[in-house]
Amino acid sequence: MNEPHAPQVRNLDARSLRGLAHPLRMRLLDALRFGGPATASQLAEKLGESSGATSYHLRQLAQHGFIEDAPEHGKGRERWWKAAHNGLRFDDALLTDASPDVRGAADLYLHEVATTQTRDLSTWLGNRQTWPEEWNRTWDMSSATLRLTPELTQELVEKMHALIDTYRDRATDADDTDTAQVRIHTHAFPLMTE
Repeated sequence: MNEPHAPQVRNLDARSLRGLAHPLRMRLLDALRFGGPATASQLAEKLGESSGATSYHLRQLAQHGFIEDAPEHGKGRERWWKAAHNGLRFDDALLTDASPDVRGAADLYLHEVATTQTRDLSTWLGNRQTWPEEWNRTWDMSSATLRLTPELTQELVEKMHALIDTYRDRATDADDTDTAQVRIHTHAFPLMTE
């Protein structure tokens, strides 16, 4: 559920991208966005990392405004963290930025997103038998190859995103046992034909 003060989506700029473009930072942010508030130790255990590494990278994420303290969860000396935004928006202009560091960070970020999406799908395929039958009947892994112009491709992408947005507010309460977080991946890119 969105907190009233937290913006839903954060636009990545050159500075914030450099603060995020690290594989562990991206995994930590995803863990907080999708799993809720946690401590560095809890995240270390969940991700198979040392608590020293998670602590360091959590502080870096906080410094760049991706996460914030979640004092309502803390007891004693434990520091709890939560995501500051529900999503990220990538600006394609970062790929052509004048700075090679920014271009490198943009490239790393996109490759990590692709790796995460592949890992998510592989995890589902490996664990789908543990889900109830109704979930095993409703998943999708499909592809379509169309002949489109860049303009038509952009139109298609915008329409897919608009359709997905219509389902955001239709979700029932997170405590409803019939619901689950459902990941939707979209990819649209030209193929080499030679």
